[in-house]
Amino acid sequence: MHIITANGLHMPQLGFGTWRISGPECQAAVESAISLGYRHIDTGQMYGNEAEVGAGVAASGVPRTELHITTKVWNQNLAPDRLRAAMAASLEMLRTDYVDLYLIHWPSPDMDLPAALETMMALQQEGKARRIGVANFNVALLRRSIEEVGAPIAAVQFEYHALLRQPALLRYVRERGVPIIAYSPLAKGQLVNHPVLAEIARKHHATPSQIALAWLLEQEDVAPIPKSVRRERQQENLGALDVVLDNADRAAIETLPKDRRCVSPGFAPAWDPTG
Repeated sequence: MHIITANGLHMPQLGFGTWRISGPECQAAVESAISLGYRHIDTGQMYGNEAEVGAGVAASGVPRTELHITTKVWNQNLAPDRLRAAMAASLEMLRTDYVDLYLIHWPSPDMDLPAALETMMALQQEGKARRIGVANFNVALLRRSIEEVGAPIAAVQFEYHALLRQPALLRYVRERGVPIIAYSPLAKGQLVNHPVLAEIARKHHATPSQIALAWLLEQEDVAPIPKSVRRERQQENLGALDVVLDNADRAAIETLPKDRRCVSPGFAPAWDPTG
């Protein structure tokens, strides 16, 4: 497992996502993923499953220091007092004194961005978050965060897969050496049986999902976080680490449309025109 170390991170490149997994199923899925070798676990306040993630981590028996845990503060809790309360609640439910990465989950139209980021920076200084970052920000919001506020953004999480390029966003973060955490790396299942990926998969004795993940994994400092409650699918996703694409594979993937966004709620920021 490659470890991303840019910006002070120590983050296993292939992570395990937990969005829309809840209750005992979530705890079991986290335990299973860790037993298979996952060491990067992603959750969020809005997911409503931090307690189950924490229980799964505790039951795994793997030392906390060997795990990278990311959680996120919801966009209704970005005022300093609410943000601090959210962090305290997350730490309690996750059964840990710190998270490795703490993200603003979504921007809010009426947020005081400097105040939110300054609170995040204070939480980092206090040791409650090893590193901080943002998710679902467009270039304008990232520029404000990094260039105006001066926040030490260690990573940015956004939707990224073989059907969505977001070139303006990619260019901005790559020019600054900021790692990317790619959520919905299988485009909400659209890539699981995609015919172009299936053809590439046959050549490599792999699956379309493994090809989609391998395409992300071969990119520098990109960490996909697929999710699955099924142990066999978790194992399958890990198998993407062994797939080596060639130029013909990459060229075929480049022919796919790159504007198929799967996640765009009504409160999303104005996406960059070229994204």
